[in-house]
Amino acid sequence: MTDPAMETADATSTAGGPATDAGSLRERALATLVTARDRTTLLTGCVEGPDLTAQVSPLMSPLVWDLAHIGNQEEQWLLRAVAGQEAIRPEIDSLYDAFEHPRAERPKLPLLSPAEARRYAADVRARALDVLESTAFHGTRLTEAGFAFGMIAQHEQQHDETMLITHQLRKGPQALTAPDPDPVPLFTGPAEVLVPGGPFEMGTSAEPWALDNERPAHRVEVAPFHLDTTPVTNGAYQAFIADGGYDDPRWWTPAGWDHIRRHAVTAPLFWRRDGGQWLRRRFGVTEVVPADEPVVHVCWYEADAYARWAGRRLPTEAEWEKAARYDPAGERTMRYPWGDADPGPEHANLGQRHLRPAPAGGYPAGESPLGIRQLIGDVWEWTSSDFAPYPGFRAFPYKEYSEVFFGPEYKVLRGGSFAVDAVACRGTFRNWDYPIRRQIFSGFRTARSAGAS
Repeated sequence: MTDPAMETADATSTAGGPATDAGSLRERALATLVTARDRTTLLTGCVEGPDLTAQVSPLMSPLVWDLAHIGNQEEQWLLRAVAGQEAIRPEIDSLYDAFEHPRAERPKLPLLSPAEARRYAADVRARALDVLESTAFHGTRLTEAGFAFGMIAQHEQQHDETMLITHQLRKGPQALTAPDPDPVPLFTGPAEVLVPGGPFEMGTSAEPWALDNERPAHRVEVAPFHLDTTPVTNGAYQAFIADGGYDDPRWWTPAGWDHIRRHAVTAPLFWRRDGGQWLRRRFGVTEVVPADEPVVHVCWYEADAYARWAGRRLPTEAEWEKAARYDPAGERTMRYPWGDADPGPEHANLGQRHLRPAPAGGYPAGESPLGIRQLIGDVWEWTSSDFAPYPGFRAFPYKEYSEVFFGPEYKVLRGGSFAVDAVACRGTFRNWDYPIRRQIFSGFRTARSAGAS
């Protein structure tokens, strides 16, 4: 079996996929680093004072911690590990070690002030761009195909998504704005699609910036199944609520039933009932819940309960990936539902271009060969699978990214959301979280085995 960490850039070439020559890789690394920093600047520059240093929830860090942590990770990997430079501020390493200090404790730490954090991150970035210009994209695991630069761009974008969650949780007036997705006609296609059974190649051994838990590519056999054509909508979820879904233990796992009873969960996070309609708070604005959008801010227990109520189930992670990447006509596995080309604005709702999911049935250019839509972007989709390593998994470049999380405590989400940048969202990309988490931009779609009514 090929060691995924030792793949060469020449081995990554796919039709329509990322360029593999050093010049193009350098340009891609620069573009993704700049895009991530522009977004970080927006998310930390639209608020000041207490909104930067306060903790809006024990589940989240203060925004100023994320800002300095982004800089510290960039320093540790690009300046120290790749370029062999001396530490700029070694005394702050422990303050911004995510494993040393849980989020609930971070406001009590002697953190850098917003001005200091900005100067530090800017200093690191200026030096990192110099490193990028002089680094040969071969010879070491970290530099092969520009992996370290791609890893850092993905890390920053992942924290940008985390900071966007903090903005959603914070109270107070609206601080962020973005245009709504384009309106789409009411989707009238089939409610579900049959995904044929048989083998497909899951994961990747060729994507140059894929992270360790996506590797290596391996053959998986999947039985035929039906999958929702679009994610479950707010309107469909309201029917579950109206039918007493939160009051009927038949639909819930024992742990899920215990959780919603103890925490008085009766609707998706940020929803409230006002007379005869449901309202939600979205980035400081209260609005009527749009019936045609994918439901968001539901935990795994809620997604699983809805699926049971509907006489269906959540798809496994392998089923989800086969639906998203397999082309039956060509009998091949693609990078994305639409093919091998990188995501464009016509394919998916990504990158915080909008601050909400697009209506169900949107982005027809991004549908799979089987006609399944919105598998990438809009909302993270819960699967039924626990987070586990693939056969042949090897931790790289550090076990704390994936390995320490493997186990039944975490459920896998796939597909990304409107808050995810394309650099951190692939057909193979794996996300994971506790089944109780609702602050994340999570939704779902349901499945049923072929032959099941």
